Amino acid sequence: MDSGFALRRAAQTDAVFLGDMLVEAANWRAGGMRPRHEVLMSPDHRRYLAGWKRAADEGLVATGADGVPVGAAWYRMLPQDAPGLGFIGVAVPELILGVHPLWRARGVGRALLRGLIELAGTQGHARISLSVERDNFARNLYRAEGFAVVAEGLARDTMVRRTA
Repeated sequence: MDSGFALRRAAQTDAVFLGDMLVEAANWRAGGMRPRHEVLMSPDHRRYLAGWKRAADEGLVATGADGVPVGAAWYRMLPQDAPGLGFIGVAVPELILGVHPLWRARGVGRALLRGLIELAGTQGHARISLSVERDNFARNLYRAEGFAVVAEGLARDTMVRRTA
């Protein structure tokens, strides 16, 4: 069966699209759409994209059969003095995943997640982390793919998975 999409490594030229996917990830809740500029300028979100692609940044982009990007997953190494929402340590990359709404529930997110976990492992990272709101449907995907909650917040949790 043809999945209708392919994965490729993210490049520096993908920064604008990664911004689109960061906005999708932040606006996962129906009816709660924040404008692009608000999401990208928010201190909680801009750290995941500012200065893309630094030496330690890695990512994957999913493209449709026409070559148009439809989703992305990437990770960043964040410092202890400027941690991300899912920060657990300076040696653990934090991942971000976003999929265009028309491509959700078609295996794109799972393929991106699995591919990024594998990529992180080949880059020498033993674990990878993320932050997810408790009522986000993607939480079920993360659990199914081996992520476990290691820290609970008021409305969101930090989850971690081994890469091997």
